[in-house]
Amino acid sequence: MGKIYYAAIDIGSNAVRLLIKSVDTRKDTTIFTKEQLVRVPIRLGEDTFSTGSISTEKAKKLLRLTKAYRQLMKIYDVKQYRACAPSAVRDATNGQELINEICRKTGVHIDIINGEEEARLIYDNHIEELLDKKANYIYVDVGGGSTEISLIHEGQLKNSRSYNIGTVRLLEGSVKTETHIQLQHDLNQFASLYPELKIIGSGGNINKLFRLAELDNKNNIEFNIEKLRFINNQLKMMTTEERMLKYKMRKDRADVISYAADIFLEVADNCNAHTILVPTIGLGDGIIDSLYAQDIAIQDGAMME
Repeated sequence: MGKIYYAAIDIGSNAVRLLIKSVDTRKDTTIFTKEQLVRVPIRLGEDTFSTGSISTEKAKKLLRLTKAYRQLMKIYDVKQYRACAPSAVRDATNGQELINEICRKTGVHIDIINGEEEARLIYDNHIEELLDKKANYIYVDVGGGSTEISLIHEGQLKNSRSYNIGTVRLLEGSVKTETHIQLQHDLNQFASLYPELKIIGSGGNINKLFRLAELDNKNNIEFNIEKLRFINNQLKMMTTEERMLKYKMRKDRADVISYAADIFLEVADNCNAHTILVPTIGLGDGIIDSLYAQDIAIQDGAMME
């Protein structure tokens, strides 16, 4: 078959990402290669979580960006793509109307997905292949609008849940106390049923926090919780501008990164985990893996007929 290109558009609460990967099947093994990753911080959640709807200004930016992503996908001759809009668009009163308009003007179809599907797509990047089949894990993806948690036991997905706790929601002060209580209750339950839980961390913020840890071994993906706590305490003593200067962060990362650390620490403390594994994967990877799996299933079905 040669190289085939797939794309994923993740319309997040903080940023909108386009991921393009090639899949090479000319050899005995299937090789996925990241060809392009573009991230633009529109921060849709800033509107949704404060006013309940997406402003005209940000709607126009999303439309322009979708047009640009469509052209980039054409340049790469992308065979299949999927665009997903999780929390910020899902919770906006004008979210569906905006998505319909973008589809009409760009030809790009966008799926508004719920938290459970988002968790499943994140899990679909086959992270289980990297794990100890006898161990227990919780897969935690922290976004701007929500946090998705998937429980993995003996290499199998047992449970996926979504919580309206995200970095932009925390920045806007729009996370409800009962949501934190529900998260803590669920994590305590997981910990009692599945001992010695390890966390798999996903999302741009945990990737950046992991890099700040300055671990020497590049093959190491283990992030000690106490190291994360130490880094977070340092970040909390700094202004957004100081974080930007010292750690070379963009503003849209610098003002929320400590909130992301807070969420991971809350998860760790409530399920008695001591380590976070950071394999630098996310929703876009899961979308592309899912598209490829669908193609393979169709091909296998055609061969059997």
